[in-house]
Amino acid sequence: MSGDSVSGRYALALYELADERRALDEVVEQAEALAQLIDESAPMRSLLSSRTVDVADARRAIADVMESQGFDEILRNFAGVVANNRRLSSLRSILSSFAALVAARRGVVVAEVVSAHPLTDVQRTQLRARLTEAGYSKVNIQERVDGTLLGGLVVRIGARLYDASVKNRLNRLHHAMKGAA
Repeated sequence: MSGDSVSGRYALALYELADERRALDEVVEQAEALAQLIDESAPMRSLLSSRTVDVADARRAIADVMESQGFDEILRNFAGVVANNRRLSSLRSILSSFAALVAARRGVVVAEVVSAHPLTDVQRTQLRARLTEAGYSKVNIQERVDGTLLGGLVVRIGARLYDASVKNRLNRLHHAMKGAA
């Protein structure tokens, strides 16, 4: 997370506000819920990305949605500030930056795991065990499915990338065969 980026600055402001009010755990939980709401709701994403909606209307709409979903005052007010500053289109990336900031401050490493199919509980447990063996004791696994991988996993932890996907293996085999021909 870059402190110089717009998302980073807003994330840092939210972190400091939540920490100051001694509500960091609650805000973290609600920020995750809001990020999930954005990811799962096409109308919500449409509202956030719309350039034609008036700032006051967008602020009211986001406030109504968040209140109806039971979000606390800190996050509702924060979203209002984001809306007032015409940054609603960045709200999802702000929430991602906030999650990364919280993880970094708590010493948690984020592992982005991309798989061809959703991971089972057994696979998740095995992956966590392997990451612990590799020296990552506090790991937050963020999963994403990408059918183009055909099988296997791609794991990114910070700048390190572990690609054990079938797609990557086929590409390497393809290049090796080109070199042999």
